[in-house]
Amino acid sequence: MLVSCVAYENGIKLADIPVADISEYVHRPDHFIWVALFEPTRDELDEMAQEFGLHELAVEDARKGHQRPKIEEYGDSLFAVLHPAEMLPVGDQGDCELNVGEVDIFVGHNYVLTVRHRTQTGFAAVRARAEREPELLRHGSGFVLYALIDNVVDRYFPVLDQVETRLETAEEELFASASSRRKIEELYGLKRELMALKHAVAPLMEAVGKLFGGRVPQICQGTQEYFRDVHDHLMRINATIDSTREMLTTAIQVNLALIGISDNEVTKRLAAYGALITVPTLIAGIYGMNFKDMPELSWPIGYPLAVFCMVAIDAILFVRFRRAKWV
Repeated sequence: MLVSCVAYENGIKLADIPVADISEYVHRPDHFIWVALFEPTRDELDEMAQEFGLHELAVEDARKGHQRPKIEEYGDSLFAVLHPAEMLPVGDQGDCELNVGEVDIFVGHNYVLTVRHRTQTGFAAVRARAEREPELLRHGSGFVLYALIDNVVDRYFPVLDQVETRLETAEEELFASASSRRKIEELYGLKRELMALKHAVAPLMEAVGKLFGGRVPQICQGTQEYFRDVHDHLMRINATIDSTREMLTTAIQVNLALIGISDNEVTKRLAAYGALITVPTLIAGIYGMNFKDMPELSWPIGYPLAVFCMVAIDAILFVRFRRAKWV
């Protein structure tokens, strides 16, 4: 659906305009159009492609979705794919799960078109910020592209903070209670979320690096320092993801090691109790044999002596096992 369609002149908002008037405003000097779509239909996207003269390959990518983060040039226009991240509540327990959506951005000399997929948070805050800074908005579509990318990148920070907080909680519980399947599943869930963030950040970092160094697209002329700042943020996020992944890997290895240690403790206890049971069983088995000439069978003290030996040997073994912390 259409979220907004606004015309600007020299960085100042003129008015919300109908889609049919886009072709009229888009050719005026010192004007540019900013259109936002959310989960558009094929007909809506085709209409925008006709109004702005979008490249058919870029339109096809936006129509299919599920593209990797990238920034591509098509003549004098740009096509960017971003993966915004957000934590969405799940159930009634206050739990959250990571949701990674997709935003396709078409940028021309005098227009910006955003197509949002699978993400709840829009870019109303970006539009409000841009309209409050008309001196920056005068840069036109290049500054809007920066503002959109910067907003998406800024959303990664609170997501990473939540992942790190959950990792710290998991590490505290690692030694507080026995290791379990639930802990391993939780750690692997965090690792999956970090991988999703890595796939969103790493390609975008490479793409943004082309907007401020070397040959810079004409649309981005005059805004290189802003894209360099975004690139610095992406480098910080990427480094944080890598360090957190290492911590997660270590936590998983420690958890598995604790499970192994716990299994060894159980095995030692079973072996100790098995030895305590074996001694009286052995003695009782010997005296339970039906041989006529067993010398001890006629002893008056044979029965109490056998019981005493069972108890004494088991007591000695129990003390030894106790000292070795097997029981």
